[in-house]
Amino acid sequence: MIRKRIIFYGSVQGVGFRWRAKSAAEHFSCTGWVRNEWDGSVSMEIQGTEEAIESVILAVEKGTFVRIENMDIKTIPAREDEYAFYAE
Repeated sequence: MIRKRIIFYGSVQGVGFRWRAKSAAEHFSCTGWVRNEWDGSVSMEIQGTEEAIESVILAVEKGTFVRIENMDIKTIPAREDEYAFYAE
């Protein structure tokens, strides 16, 4: 298991991004959270296998009206006390 903190930039708010991320994360058995930020970006912490995390990102990118222009991705320490994925 790995955990990544990702900040998405582009057309990512008001387009169903968080709902799609939550649905995909649950489908691919990932845990973590996603939330809108004040500057128009979306932040996510996601934990799972590398393949599952990539699948979640691809599922979100396929969303209608979603246009990810850039991502800032950092690997961070995994959490053992997390069992779900939340959209804040």
